[in-house]
Amino acid sequence: MSTLDNKTILITGGAGSFGQKFTEIVLKEHNPKTIRVYDHNELAEVEMQRRFQDPRLRFFIGEVRDRDRLHRAMHGVDLVVHAAALKHIPVCEYNPLEAVKTNIGGASNVIDAAIENSVPLVMNISTDKAVQPVNLYGAAKMVAEKLFVQSNSYASGRTKFSCARYGNVLASSGSIIPLFLEQAKLGEITITDEQMTRFWITLDQGVRFVLGCIEKMAGGEIFIPKIPSMKVVDLADVIAPGVKQKIIGIRPGEKLHEVLMVAEETRHAKEFDRYFVIEPEFPFWNKENGKEGKELPQSFSYASNTNKEWITKEQMQEILKALV
Repeated sequence: MSTLDNKTILITGGAGSFGQKFTEIVLKEHNPKTIRVYDHNELAEVEMQRRFQDPRLRFFIGEVRDRDRLHRAMHGVDLVVHAAALKHIPVCEYNPLEAVKTNIGGASNVIDAAIENSVPLVMNISTDKAVQPVNLYGAAKMVAEKLFVQSNSYASGRTKFSCARYGNVLASSGSIIPLFLEQAKLGEITITDEQMTRFWITLDQGVRFVLGCIEKMAGGEIFIPKIPSMKVVDLADVIAPGVKQKIIGIRPGEKLHEVLMVAEETRHAKEFDRYFVIEPEFPFWNKENGKEGKELPQSFSYASNTNKEWITKEQMQEILKALV
């Protein structure tokens, strides 16, 4: 029996790319009692309702900045998946206070509402940008991770909080792929740096990873999938072969390579077959929870440029055929 069967689930940012794919998979492969889609985008919720037409769906208009609305929305909920955030790096750089209010204040509101309603499980969706952040988006998501992990101390075991941290999602609303496709029509693709690498994961893989983490979570972990890397120039070659590429230089707040786990986190991390778990360093954590995992070398870091797993151009072509 699935952890999600006959359960009431609330997903913040539920009308976004992740929320829609999460809803699709859960409705198709599990048997939830209800999924509450919590989002401030009225049009996206209406379109989502027309798409699914499933009586198990409930659509809540609301902002994560609105603590009272969250409190009401979480009444009777068994699982919260927190996917709402301002995600575009330039937008967050230009609107820093708004990014803080949503990505940090919103996270705090989700935590408070979940504890007050004794929600059993809460999973926060994080990002590689939270590791050694060089932009406001990453810094805000790093703070959100810290809040969710340490909130287990306040919940006294009644509510368990964990995080799923992974890389760039192929063909999502914030992905570079739609941009490359549009630029290709104009005959020129812009590349910030020829050496740039990124981790890549499909939306389907991301959702399934999160679902697997929910099944395993004890409260306090940061889960990281083992996913492949690819050079951005190679991705451009696949999307628009033969199209001119213009190197424009790294944008403010952009990294040359992405990191999903740094050596400082390795000291309290474990390796499993297809994922890593960063364990909390607080008294609430029962070390028996991770006893099946393998210790990592203290110098180990998980970065897109030193990754052992890479996507070939041919593999990316096959992936994109199914996505675009």
